[in-house]
Amino acid sequence: MTRDGGELDGFHIGYLPPGIGDQVSDFATEWADVRFVTRVWERQVEDGYRVDLRVHVLRGERLADLGALREFLAEYHERDAATWQLADFTRPDGAGLIGDAEAFWLAEPGVAVDVLVDPEAVDAGVLRPIAESVVRRPR
Repeated sequence: MTRDGGELDGFHIGYLPPGIGDQVSDFATEWADVRFVTRVWERQVEDGYRVDLRVHVLRGERLADLGALREFLAEYHERDAATWQLADFTRPDGAGLIGDAEAFWLAEPGVAVDVLVDPEAVDAGVLRPIAESVVRRPR
């Protein structure tokens, strides 16, 4: 049986692969003038909890284009933007970028989605199907 991830700040998460934890939490935060609405799927492990999947919907004026989004996420995740290995990721609502454990795109200027999986807990091949399943909810 396939389960979905429900609605998150104007987007529907249409696919969760088997094995994703069933402990679900939602958070709302702000960092560097960008608002985040986040859903996290985790599971209990021997020494606590492990996050399998995170989906962020980001909103902020500084997210004007894909380059600005990439720069913001590199800063937020404390990554070196120059060495961050990403490939083009085309979506119906715009271009994005995808790596081994993260896919993100600009749904429109000022609105972005960021999907992250734990590569130790989830097969890397499921990142793209999860990200492709996230669609804007009709207004």
